[in-house]
Parts: sequence; structure tokens; C-alpha cells
Amino acid sequence: MTRIALTSFLASILLAAPASAATPGVVHGGHLYGQYCLECHGPNGDGAEGVAPSLHGVGALAADFYLRTGYMPLERLGMQPSRTRVLLNEAEIRSLVAYVASLGKGPSIPRPDASRGTLSEGLHLFSEHCAGCHQVAAAGGYVTGALSPPLDSATDTQIAEAVRIGPYVMPRFSERAISNRQLDSIVAYVDYAKHPDDAGGWALGHLGPVPEGLVTWLLAAAACVRICVVIGGRWRRA
Repeated sequence: MTRIALTSFLASILLAAPASAATPGVVHGGHLYGQYCLECHGPNGDGAEGVAPSLHGVGALAADFYLRTGYMPLERLGMQPSRTRVLLNEAEIRSLVAYVASLGKGPSIPRPDASRGTLSEGLHLFSEHCAGCHQVAAAGGYVTGALSPPLDSATDTQIAEAVRIGPYVMPRFSERAISNRQLDSIVAYVDYAKHPDDAGGWALGHLGPVPEGLVTWLLAAAACVRICVVIGGRWRRA
């Protein structure tokens, strides 16, 4: 984008935005948008069919999630967003989030509190809604056409944001599907799954009771076969 075109684009932002929205942070965010986002999301966040969605009405929530995880900006179109090095610094992220939020009324950044949640409820909810893709240990996995990332690097806020926006192929869960109180429990469980208490046991990658039980039976069966071979050998010698 040429300097003249960028200047014209930024001027259109300030003319279109309400006076209350054109704060220094929003103006700076408009500059950053022109540098990093305009090519895919188009002028004024209108989006482009088959390329990138409109940013009108996504609010601060989506922008904060995608920028703080390094999901955006994408290295190239068509690739799955994945957690990588965050490109922008804190001040730049705040400004760009403010600009995207100014494009239309939308959800704000959630403020989950794991201390308000219940670990047992979080396990139940995570098993029901999330474990099919992320595994019960929140270690990530594979789904059709995508990779489900491990959640070991996700902050409490990012977990809540992902639940509400459904990034990439992940389904979006409204407050009717998962209430804020239930979301606190899910966050509490994911935090626990990052550093589970093995209580002296053999973790086996924290894959859950079924695979751990199968390994136990496999080891027990091998031990039984070995004992039978030893006893059989002694019986023949006798």
C-alpha cells in the first residue's frame, strides 16, 4: 500500500469514527491496522469473502486473543493459525485492539477467575465439550483438517476467549451453552491439567484412566506369561 493510499485510508477512519472513539490509541491502532491487517481484512475491517472475515462487531475479545497468541498476523493466507512469537508489543496490542473494537459494538475481553470455579465440575465440562479434540489432559490432538493445540501455554483469559470466539475449526460456545461460572471451572481444570498432582503414580503422559489401565493390564499380562514360562520350565526339568 502506497504512503498516499495509507494516508487517505487513515483519514477515512478518523472521519468515519465517532469523536469519542478517535482516541490516540485508536488512531495509532489504525496505523497498525494499515500495516499488518489491511491486506487481508480490507479497508475499515470490511473483510473479503474467502480471504478474511469482517471485523465489524467482533469487539476487543477476538482481536486480543489472536494478537496475544501470535495467531495473527498470518504468515500466509490459508494456513492454520498457530501459537507463535507475538509480533507486537503491549502498547501496540492495546492500540490495535482498541481500533478493532471501535469498528462496531462487540464483546469485551473476558475476566475469568479460576478461584470461583470447581475442579470436579471443570473436569466434567472439559470432558464433555473439549476433550474430544484437546484430550482430557489438555495436551492437544488431531481433528479433521486441523490440529488441536495443547493448552499448556494458554493463559486464563486466552482460554475464556477461545471458548467464546471458537478460533479456526473450534466451535463457539455462547453463555447459554457454557455460563461464565462454568467457564471459571473449565479454566480451573485446565490450570490443574498443566501441573497435575500424580501423587507418586506413573503419569504415562497424563492420557487418562483408560490408556493407563490398558498399560497396566499389558504389563500384568506380560508378567503372568513370564511366570508361567518359568514354572513350566521347572516342571519339565522335574
